[in-house]
Amino acid sequence: MKAIRRKVHKALVSLATIGMLAGVVQTVPAATASAAEQRPTFTITTVASGLNLPWDVAQTPDGTLIFDQRLGGLSVLRPNGAVSSLRADFSDLFALGETGLMGLVLDPGFASNRRLYTCQGHQAGTDKEIQVIAWTVDAGYTAATRVSDPLLGDIPVNASTGRHGGCRLRFDSTGSLMVSTGDNAVGRNPQDLTSLAGKILRINPMTGAPAADNPRINSANPNTRLLWNYGHRNPQGLALRGNGQMFNVEHGPSIEDEVNLVLRNRNYGWDPVGAGGSYNERVPMTDLQKFPNAKPASYSSGPTDATCGATFLDGPQWKAWNGSMVVAQLQGESLLRLTFGRGGRLTSQELIPEFSGTYGRLRTAQLGTDGSLYLTTSNGGGVDVILRVSPTG
Repeated sequence: MKAIRRKVHKALVSLATIGMLAGVVQTVPAATASAAEQRPTFTITTVASGLNLPWDVAQTPDGTLIFDQRLGGLSVLRPNGAVSSLRADFSDLFALGETGLMGLVLDPGFASNRRLYTCQGHQAGTDKEIQVIAWTVDAGYTAATRVSDPLLGDIPVNASTGRHGGCRLRFDSTGSLMVSTGDNAVGRNPQDLTSLAGKILRINPMTGAPAADNPRINSANPNTRLLWNYGHRNPQGLALRGNGQMFNVEHGPSIEDEVNLVLRNRNYGWDPVGAGGSYNERVPMTDLQKFPNAKPASYSSGPTDATCGATFLDGPQWKAWNGSMVVAQLQGESLLRLTFGRGGRLTSQELIPEFSGTYGRLRTAQLGTDGSLYLTTSNGGGVDVILRVSPTG
C-alpha cells in the first residue's frame, strides 16, 4: 500500500528539475471544531521540486534556505522563490548506500561569518571515511568555499555498503557543535570508546578540537576526548529544545526506533555483537540487562518506522503544538509529534494525519527562522520535494 500511495503522490505533484517551483499549496483546516482553538491551522507549500534525496535544510537570517542532496550538491532557495545551485567542490565525495552528503547546519554567527558545516562521506584513492567540513558562502549565494577541510575527520564509514553513516549536525546551547555518527553496521563500534562510530561527538566549531568540558577530555586517546556519549546505532536526528535540552533520534532494527535525551557521558545501550563477531540486530536498542545503568529512551516504538530528522516547534503561531517535537519518518512515511515533560519524559504522541502516506518517505524536519516548518522527502529518482508548513493562525 505504501508503494501505491507513493506512486499516486508522484503523479499528482509536478516534479520537474531543480530550480522549478511546483507552487502547490494545500490549506489544512483544524481537524475538528472542538480542537480548533488548540490545533494550529497551516498551509503546506511545495517550495522546491525535482530533487534527489535532499538530506538537510537550514534557513539563514535573511530567509534564504540552503539545502543539500545526498549524492552531492548544495542549493539555495531565495526569499523570492528562485532556486539555484551553490557552486561547491564535491569531487572527493563518497556516496554509497546510506552515506553521502548528509547533515548541514549554519554557524550561529552566520550573519557575520557566512560559515556553515556539512557532514559527508570522503574518499581519497582507496581510503574512505566521514568528515565534517566547514564552508563559507559568498554574499550573493553563488558559491561555497571550504575553509576547514576537514574540520573533523577519521569518522569511520562502512566502505563496502555505506550503511549506518549517520550523520546529523546541530549546535547545543553552549555553542558547541554536536555530531551524530552511525555504527557502520559493525557490532563492536557503539561500545568502543576509542571509535568515533555509534556516538554523539561534541567539538569546538572553529577548531574541530574536543569541547573543553567533554567528559573524557583528559583521555590519552584523542578519539575518546571527542565523545559526549555512546552506545548508538544510527542517529540521524538531533534537535535542540528551547530549555537547552538536546535530543537525538535514531533508526532501530526491525524491533524499534528511539528518541533519546542527550546526556553527558551516558551509555545508550546498543551492543549488537553476535556470535563470531557478527552484527546481531535482534537485540534491543537499549540493552538494560547487559547495561543496567544505560539511559532508557524517552520514546521507543516498534516495529521500526525509521525515525529520522527532528525539530522542536517554537512560537505562539503553533498554538497547542508550541514546544513539541516533530519527527520525520522514512519507512513510516509520516510525521510524528511528541511532547516531553521538563525532565525529558514522554507525555504524548500522535501522527499528524495530513502527512501520513501523502508525500512518501520524510527525511528531515527543521524549523526555519521564519517560524515555518520545512520538510524534505526521500523517495529518490529525482522526484523529491521540500515542503514548507506555515501556520496560518
